Amino acid sequence: MDPRGTVAATKAAIWALGGGFMMSREVKALCDRYALSSREMYFRGRCGVLGEVHPDVVVAASIFFPADRVREWWEGGRKLPADEAASLYASACHQWGRRRLAGFEGAGRLAELLAAVADGSNVFCAPLFAGWRAMPRPAADVERAAHMLHVMREHRGAQHTTAVVACGVGPLEATLIGAQGAGAWDPQTGNASVARFLEWPEPYGTPSRDAVERRARAEEITDDLVAPAFGVLGEAERAELADLLIVAAATAFPR
Repeated sequence: MDPRGTVAATKAAIWALGGGFMMSREVKALCDRYALSSREMYFRGRCGVLGEVHPDVVVAASIFFPADRVREWWEGGRKLPADEAASLYASACHQWGRRRLAGFEGAGRLAELLAAVADGSNVFCAPLFAGWRAMPRPAADVERAAHMLHVMREHRGAQHTTAVVACGVGPLEATLIGAQGAGAWDPQTGNASVARFLEWPEPYGTPSRDAVERRARAEEITDDLVAPAFGVLGEAERAELADLLIVAAATAFPR
């Protein structure tokens, strides 16, 4: 399996597993403890690795949400210092891993392979990836696996942001079109629900055919940008990583 094939084989699992904790009971407990909304906790926690920055810095790293709302959520959570919020959010990720990856015997090896990929990657245009890569890593295998899954999710997210901007697709357009089934957008049942979840104001227009094509190109460019990171692994290790992610996903999200 070459690096580009590894991206195709692993991106869905990394995205789901790396973000699995974000709407978990562990994060909900943090919201309750610190009297923050889910969005305030999300931005203070996830983007706290950037430091106590101006809200526009957070907007720059989080383009798929409406900018005004990002500013509001970031400022709304300022009673929780950024470094503390990031540490708490990381702990929630680790606790989620302990709960959802329990019994996954390959967790240590998965964490090892993901760490090799992350540590061998450059941080160009990837501030959240850089910040999360620099966070302390837990000792327990399942917790470290969850942590590294999130780190690599941030890696892809950064490359995707770059690709979408380069292709001239607006963040809302990109959300409405999505990565699969481009052109089959339905404002009642399609990705409009995702846009609403991200709190983009309605109404939503129908993306043009040109936008659909550019969004598809952005997905290809994202994969191209991510692929070199997997070059640090040998062919057998890349195949092993893909297999481990299948088991991890089945463990965390049993049918």
